[in-house]
Amino acid sequence: MRACALASGSSGNSFYIENDDKQGILIDLGITCKLACERLESIKRSPENIRAIFLTHEHLDHVKGIDVFARNFNVPIFLTKETSKHAFICSNSELLNFIKNNETTQINGMDVQAFPKSHDGLNPVSYSILSREEEKRASVMTDIGQICKNVADFASDSDILFMESNHDSGMLQDGPYPKFLKDRISSKLGHLSNFQSSICLLEHARHRLKNIVLSHLSLVNNTPQVAVKTMKALLKERKDIKPEIHISERHKSTYLFRV
Repeated sequence: MRACALASGSSGNSFYIENDDKQGILIDLGITCKLACERLESIKRSPENIRAIFLTHEHLDHVKGIDVFARNFNVPIFLTKETSKHAFICSNSELLNFIKNNETTQINGMDVQAFPKSHDGLNPVSYSILSREEEKRASVMTDIGQICKNVADFASDSDILFMESNHDSGMLQDGPYPKFLKDRISSKLGHLSNFQSSICLLEHARHRLKNIVLSHLSLVNNTPQVAVKTMKALLKERKDIKPEIHISERHKSTYLFRV
């Protein structure tokens, strides 16, 4: 099993997970089709080998490129009904497949489990992907306002975790955003701070967690250095785990991690 972030941030999000036959899935596609193809090429993968796209919610930075990509490469899309009702997803309705919270979809030797999360979408979900043959798990958990039981459970059960670390609380409060936007970001329906993400893993991570990829970093209210420093400072309290900490970026793909 391999996984990477093709893009992550407010300008667009997409994550790639594959089994060993190099047949993969995408979690969200908030970048253009052209850019997605370029990012796949950068990790030596082909869009023709994408077997499905799973959507987390309807915000533009998660759905922007889906219509063109799905139609061009005849890729099925999996999403909740509420997501489909509140955003334009794809002009070919035959490619839409509706799922429910806590439903598991089996595709290409992987179990893709959708689970509810706290965010200001309509029935938003995150995903945890289990390779049945290798018994390895990758979880993508961004656009989350608070650490609920679902997030804690999958954080505890993952080998690689794409974990939201959106903002530094001090930078957000002292920054240029208007108050309503600051309140939205820091609310239970907004985005996790560096500290919240770090506390979650401090309390729930287990020894199987080998890689943490900090994701959905704010361009204004965070920096990679601050996010990594916060995570390392808290995780040093855990002598039983030694995960590597990485950053996903908006302008290029991450390394294709072996899970």
